[in-house]
Amino acid sequence: MGFAAFTFVVIFLLVTSGGLLLFYREAMLQRISAVVAPRRKWGSLFTTIEQTGAAFGGQVLGRLERALPKSQAEVSIVQQRLIRAGFRKDSAIKNFYGAKVLIPIVLCALVTVSGVAHYSPFVIYASCLGLGFLAPDFWLSKQIAKRQAKIRLGLPDVLDLLVICIEAGQSLDQATARTAEELREAHPAVTDELGLVVLEQHAGRGRGEAWKHFAERTDVESVRNLVAVLVQSEQFGTSAAKTLRIHSDTLRTKRRQNIEEQAAKTTVKLVFPLVFFIFPSLFLVTLGPAVIIIVGTFHQYFNK
Repeated sequence: MGFAAFTFVVIFLLVTSGGLLLFYREAMLQRISAVVAPRRKWGSLFTTIEQTGAAFGGQVLGRLERALPKSQAEVSIVQQRLIRAGFRKDSAIKNFYGAKVLIPIVLCALVTVSGVAHYSPFVIYASCLGLGFLAPDFWLSKQIAKRQAKIRLGLPDVLDLLVICIEAGQSLDQATARTAEELREAHPAVTDELGLVVLEQHAGRGRGEAWKHFAERTDVESVRNLVAVLVQSEQFGTSAAKTLRIHSDTLRTKRRQNIEEQAAKTTVKLVFPLVFFIFPSLFLVTLGPAVIIIVGTFHQYFNK
């Protein structure tokens, strides 16, 4: 009886394996051919074209930025702003100054081609040069504000995961690395900065100094408060998990208060649309027929 059951199980496994091999034969052949003779996909072709275009554009902007005079102090300030916006490559400065030269040229060319410059050439060309030169600064300021808002919004979730990791038995450094890995998709801006903190600590920089650099790079008030709290916790030997939990609750309270403040301001902000758009329409609807009747009455009275 036992031998018959064993034979049945062996035959069943052999038949199942053969069926699976025959069923997935086509898929296996495709995977093997892809490994032996890989084909160039359209995605890789588009990626190559994009990289080539980016490299060519970088070369053009790199040559244009040489025509713009700049001091070392100004370059350092611009580099700091680019880092706050998330652009850390060496080519970012060249692209920024190259755009300050290229955009005015493009705007002047568009104005010349469209024929708008014939109305007032001096004013229009001066406006194009000024706006084109300042456009990269406005764009960079907007990018910095957007990234700081993302960091500000993602910081409470980061603190919660740090608390969980620390209470699970990990150190603050291990919790920081784990948080940067786990929340990379949900909050990429914060985890990017936390990854730099981890890299600086691995390079031999002290924990407090690495976190202070984090606050300087982001220039966010909540991050500065967090760094101050962590430094004080390390100096006085208090519990980091409890400190982070209290700070996370404080950030959420501040966020709720800011939302309530913005909601309270809406009543004041609605005054101007009411006065300039809604009230004239109401007056027209309510007083319009009476005015028409009065005008008609006076017209009949004076025409008699």
